Amino acid sequence: MRKYNHLLAGLLLGLLLSCGALAAGSVTLNPDHPDQYVVEKGDTLWNISARFLRDPWLWPKVWQANPQINNPHLIYPGDVISLSYVNGEPRLSLQRGSVVKLSPRIRSTPADGAIPAVPIDAIRQFLTRPYVVDAGALTVAPYIVSFGEDHLVGSSDVKAYVRHIESAQQVFFDVVRPGGPYRDADTGEILGYEAKLIGSAELLRTGDPATVMLANMEHEFIIGDRLIPDTKDIPLGTFVPKAPDKPVNGSIVSVLDGVNQIGQYSLVVLDRGKADGLAPGDVLTIDYNGIWVPDPIAGSGRASVKLPNEPAGLLLIFRVFPRVSFGLVMYATRAIHVGDRVLNPDAER
Repeated sequence: MRKYNHLLAGLLLGLLLSCGALAAGSVTLNPDHPDQYVVEKGDTLWNISARFLRDPWLWPKVWQANPQINNPHLIYPGDVISLSYVNGEPRLSLQRGSVVKLSPRIRSTPADGAIPAVPIDAIRQFLTRPYVVDAGALTVAPYIVSFGEDHLVGSSDVKAYVRHIESAQQVFFDVVRPGGPYRDADTGEILGYEAKLIGSAELLRTGDPATVMLANMEHEFIIGDRLIPDTKDIPLGTFVPKAPDKPVNGSIVSVLDGVNQIGQYSLVVLDRGKADGLAPGDVLTIDYNGIWVPDPIAGSGRASVKLPNEPAGLLLIFRVFPRVSFGLVMYATRAIHVGDRVLNPDAER
């Protein structure tokens, strides 16, 4: 858990530095901003900046630096953030013990106790596991064929028998269950398939069938579940949030973790990925997709017109696959739905 705390505590520190370039012009303060705010346990850097700024990702434009301070990139509970003005422009500084001014910087392993970038539990499990695979990869993957005569389903510490593991080169596996396809909202093209994580398995004996020991059960194992190489050691790196390098015009096509309603801190799937230029840390705006409504005045009464799209929130990309990506909704100004559009923050509408 400490590894993820360290990683994610740096996430919005990078966001606050990098996303200042996402919008042009002067910073606009939140109309209800305080003059000071005392950092509390449970805060995130995003919600602190939102107290002062209309656009929280523009924090670096008003953050006053003092490089002589130790660990200037960390903010802790009990620190006091103060708003002042320099030459008529707003500035934010941080008081720690005595009046000192700090500058947040990107860091992948901040000290324990610093406030995190985003709610850590929201995305931890989705950072390193597969979750999206090509159809061909599942078709040829080994699969559970039996749990022995005493078991109809499997659980942790139960043996399972698996077809088509004939080499001991790979010992540890993720056990996944094939799900539905992720499709491009505009063309209907299949971009990948959901791979629901069921648990893990350790190879005990090769053969056809091979023998594995099941572990780390998230859901009951069943016959037909597939085994793919374990991915828990994927290097995570450090997020450096920014505007996408290319124009993005995509859609929300699904919601992760079985949630129906989309709001703040919901996890969503987009029909754009690495092949479209997206990378972890990219920031996108969400547009509510305007609906079609009847026009009873025009023509025969069967005419209809599409209402314009409306801004609905902001999301942060935290995981990318070749054709799809996962995003965390940082805030929502209205209800968000599957089918809503995602665009660069500075895109013309």
